[in-house]
Amino acid sequence: MSGVWRDLWGLGRFRLEHLDRPAWRRFWLALLGLGLAFFLALYSTALHEAGYAAGAAAVAAVALLIAAFVAVKVVPYLARRTAFERWWAKIDYEFTHEGLVYFLIIMVIAIAGLNTGNNLLFIILASLLAGILVSGILSAIVLAELEMDFVLPEHLFAGQPVVARLAVENRKWVFPSFSITLAARRRDGASRKGAVAANRPILDAPVYLPHIPHRASVTQHVELVFPRRGRYAQEGFRASTKFPFGLLRKAREVASRQEVLVLPAVRPMAELSNVLPLLGGEMESFAKGRGHDLYSIRDYRESDTARHVDWKATAKAQQLKVREFTREDERRLALVFDAAVHTLDERRLAQFEKGVSFCASLAWHFASTDTQIQFITHAFETPMAPAAEVLYPILEHLALVEPLRGELNPPSALEARLANAAHPAAFHIIVTSRPRGSIPTSLWGASYMVFAESL
Repeated sequence: MSGVWRDLWGLGRFRLEHLDRPAWRRFWLALLGLGLAFFLALYSTALHEAGYAAGAAAVAAVALLIAAFVAVKVVPYLARRTAFERWWAKIDYEFTHEGLVYFLIIMVIAIAGLNTGNNLLFIILASLLAGILVSGILSAIVLAELEMDFVLPEHLFAGQPVVARLAVENRKWVFPSFSITLAARRRDGASRKGAVAANRPILDAPVYLPHIPHRASVTQHVELVFPRRGRYAQEGFRASTKFPFGLLRKAREVASRQEVLVLPAVRPMAELSNVLPLLGGEMESFAKGRGHDLYSIRDYRESDTARHVDWKATAKAQQLKVREFTREDERRLALVFDAAVHTLDERRLAQFEKGVSFCASLAWHFASTDTQIQFITHAFETPMAPAAEVLYPILEHLALVEPLRGELNPPSALEARLANAAHPAAFHIIVTSRPRGSIPTSLWGASYMVFAESL
């Protein structure tokens, strides 16, 4: 089989795959029934003319019953199936501005031909209508047998540009595809309000591909920026083309469900140094041991090594003195995100988003310093572990966290949550969107508070 026949076969197979077979079966049975009723009606007329009035009446009644059966049983079924409308939704036609002008010219020539009876005008009219027919056939061939693959990086952050790879494969044997525009297929229904609405499309701008050779694939790199954290999803792509004449834009939808989770924006810690001036000093705990910083100078003992003898202090005191060094304790902290918001107005919600970003930035910073960390919110917690091991579970939870009403989640509930879930030896850092005066003294004194209103 040649390549041309393969392409035509592929186009025909695409049409057959979208047929509503039960509806077409009933349609053909309806045509057969109506044809039989028409034949019986003609036969009843012949019987009546031949003088067989009773037989003509009986045959006419049978014809009428067959037609009524088709009208009652088949027509409502086909109306409910609406096969034509669903087929039309799969192959979408839209007139362009050039196409509208072209259509007006056709109307003018048609009216002129009907008024004058000029055969030349009818020939021109037929040529113009053939142009629309040829445009529809060629655009259908261009859109047939296309497969798409959309690849995104594993981790996405809000506000950070990323490069995605969009690959389109033309599986036709002979015909190439020209002037393809790819856009996101949006979900039906309105997106819900909030920071984590899942109805936001991934591909926010169309991608244009001028030429895709037959039996080949074309890759287009697309730069994307996700403005907010949360879940982004789209049901597939909408491939459209105005090839060859630009009279019609023909489009079909390609099902390829995509869903990604965009993590909160992570800011450099240099930008946050003015917010946490005392955090480093409160977290560090030092004790005597093996380290690099000098802890004290004491008298020499028999078990001490000669490497630690301080000769200057020995000469001054006229007896052996050794140096003791500090040992930095393994740092353990509980990073707590308080999702309660005093009021759900725009200003408080904006502060809430800043708190989410700040908490994500802290988790990222502690992952780079090998800190033992535990993350706690109202409905999620991680075990005490190296921050690098629990970093992405923390970021994924922060990507989906939503504000809670403050009156339903008082500070006492947060304090009880810490008492039950926090590691007993952990240093607490609490990021909250509550106002300063609403934090009880017991919670304030046992933790380092970061208020979102100061970020």
